[in-house]
Amino acid sequence: MTLRDLIERKRDGGHIDAADWHELAREIAAGTLPDYQVSALLMAIFFRGLSDDETVALTEAMLKSGRTMERSTGATRRVDKHSVGGVGDKVSIVLAPLVAACGVAVPMVSGRGLGHTGGTLDKLESIPGFHTRLSLAQAGAQIDRIGCVIMGQTGEIAPADRTLYSLRDATATVESIPLIASSIMSKKLAEGLDGLVLDVKTGAGAFLTTFEDDIALTTMMIALGARHSCPVVALLTDMDSPLGIACGNANEIVESVQSLKGGGPPDLRELVLRFGAEMLQLGGVSRDPADAREKLEHAIASGRALEKFRDMVAAQGGDVAVCEEPALVVSAAPHREDYLASRDGVVQRVEPRAVGKGITAMGGGRTKMSDVVDPRVGFQILAKPGDRVARGHPLATILARDAASAAAGRAALDAAFVLGDSDVKRRPLVSHRVTAAGVESLL
Repeated sequence: MTLRDLIERKRDGGHIDAADWHELAREIAAGTLPDYQVSALLMAIFFRGLSDDETVALTEAMLKSGRTMERSTGATRRVDKHSVGGVGDKVSIVLAPLVAACGVAVPMVSGRGLGHTGGTLDKLESIPGFHTRLSLAQAGAQIDRIGCVIMGQTGEIAPADRTLYSLRDATATVESIPLIASSIMSKKLAEGLDGLVLDVKTGAGAFLTTFEDDIALTTMMIALGARHSCPVVALLTDMDSPLGIACGNANEIVESVQSLKGGGPPDLRELVLRFGAEMLQLGGVSRDPADAREKLEHAIASGRALEKFRDMVAAQGGDVAVCEEPALVVSAAPHREDYLASRDGVVQRVEPRAVGKGITAMGGGRTKMSDVVDPRVGFQILAKPGDRVARGHPLATILARDAASAAAGRAALDAAFVLGDSDVKRRPLVSHRVTAAGVESLL
């Protein structure tokens, strides 16, 4: 069966057998298939979808296209967290060392910017010297030594997915439920996890924009985890406006360190604690959410979480001075300017997609696979939906490399901010919790 035959079959709504998925994954991993044909198959999947059987087969084919992370005998339980993608979402950077400081190992394989969303790896690599290209042996040794690692997807881990991930971003085929589910789970299952917590974004800034699609994606990933004895818990969280204040790679590292020190924006802190509580329960070190939250808050207050972050930065070659004065360590944008309210009123919306696309337009994201990211650029989003502001009040700060790129930032904020006169009820930060037992509303 040729790849052209598979493209034609999926284009016409047909079914691709498990054996063909495994052969396809092997050839993609080996680099023997042309990108244009793989891209055509992705577009056919985007429009035609995959059956549950096909999604299982694709996930397992990508998982088996590489190796899995070794585990030491009697090793600490491993639990990871994954976000489907958001703007200003730096939760993982705070969460991994925090959970490790509480006694649960966190082997986190993360990604780069995808579509309008930022990538954890791009953010961490704004720390001078920090490297995310680790072998599985290096990652396993780091987990045994300090309890956490945040690394990129190497050629050893689901290499077929690594190619598909990049092509999905470049071909506008990101928003496909089976492709999202299989991509995430093939990487996470390679970590040898005892549990996984998912952050499924809802609202205008999410890849999937309906509740029905969110639940379909979540239940699909829960089912894939169950096939490999990996319990999965998902929280549906708000992405109707950017998370926190900082948006942009280096900018978000500064805010992450502030949060590890006990500061940072309240919405970021609350999500970190909610996800951390789920991870500690899956990891068997907490009996209930209240006990888990107490452990997490103590790890922050005592400085153990920041110390664990320092250990991780040092282990991965980064400048540990970032733990003390992050704003002096990561590169600052050469050009800063305020974005001011044009009228008195109430902030109705801060459109996260416009913010994310503005960062890309200023050079902080990718429009093609070969683009080099400028970590310095971004925004400080100073006003949230529901805030009452006066004319001339700063709504945001633009962080740009020059005045010309700042103009692209202003245009993005013009599209992002909507001011009006009516009061706005803020959306709940976490709306639902989903497990194998079903969907629980937290509203």
